[in-house]
Amino acid sequence: MMNKVERAETLETGPGGRSPWAPTFNGQRLNLTLAMSDYDHVRDLMDGEVRPEGLSLLPLKLPVEEIFFRTIKFREWEVSEMSLAKYVSLLSQGDLSLTAIPVFPSRLFRHSSIYVRADGPVREPADLAGRRVGLPEWAQTAAIYSRGFLAHQFGLRLDSIEWIQAGVNEPGRMEKVALKLPPNIRLTPRPDRTLDEMLLSGDLDAVLTAHPPKAFKDGNPAIRRLFSDHREVEQSYHSTTGVFPIMHTVAIRRDVLDRFPWVAMSLFKGFQEAKKRSLNRLAEMTASRFPLPWIQSAASEASSRFGSDIWPYGLDANRPTLDAFLAYAFEQGVCHRRLTVGELFAPETTVAFRI
Repeated sequence: MMNKVERAETLETGPGGRSPWAPTFNGQRLNLTLAMSDYDHVRDLMDGEVRPEGLSLLPLKLPVEEIFFRTIKFREWEVSEMSLAKYVSLLSQGDLSLTAIPVFPSRLFRHSSIYVRADGPVREPADLAGRRVGLPEWAQTAAIYSRGFLAHQFGLRLDSIEWIQAGVNEPGRMEKVALKLPPNIRLTPRPDRTLDEMLLSGDLDAVLTAHPPKAFKDGNPAIRRLFSDHREVEQSYHSTTGVFPIMHTVAIRRDVLDRFPWVAMSLFKGFQEAKKRSLNRLAEMTASRFPLPWIQSAASEASSRFGSDIWPYGLDANRPTLDAFLAYAFEQGVCHRRLTVGELFAPETTVAFRI
């Protein structure tokens, strides 16, 4: 991964001294590339039904793992979906080449993402003490939340565990950002093996991962979730903390915002409008817009828990979640310093005018 100086030099070495990544105008609109996974609540923006003010977007629908890898390593797109963990880690190390807006395309409770052997010794969180636990990256957003609630909700000492880092279903996965681990944390990379294989063989007692192990996805009864009643546990966590975990944000290259600071708010409003349209489809009673029985009842239940906006963007509605995540990330050595929520997003998107 390039450091700040190397990246700045790269941005200045295009033909004629112009950045090879510089956005261009098409008539009255600024052309920007947008790399994003396929979500219904961003679909209208990606398909051009929603047109952000002054912008013409070239959408690229890709898997999130590919987007994160290419964004972190090469900064290929002007705008991209971004791992919240990777973003805050880079920011804490002084890398200002990306600036996020408070748009959160992916958010999931992660009590469901801890996997154990069905015949193994781990029956409850306390049983993880003294065990070998695998994860795809220490700086994976899902793993940060999982370790955070294990420590804060269940009182588990993270330094009581031997941590193993490896690809979930393919060997060779590595950390994408530099870590500043607490002194007693034991973390060993295993690029030659997979978490799936090590859990099945008994070399691991548990795995924390957003992407399920292949054996679990294939229905192998040898692997189960630690929390079989994960929804109840997750609802209790939300009721106690107010945290609705945010996995991903949207990041804009800093060189774009330096030249066109209005892009941040224009995109923010576009994402808001696309989400509004998605939620309207979700609430549609005349016809079912999603292939899921009783979806309107599920939406009504979510509204009773989360409020009228069940998927909020912006700063104020998400402050408890962001505060908790930044605390977890710093305690676990993903952030090199303690960030504040106010540092995370383009300032134009954190305040609103009033009439």
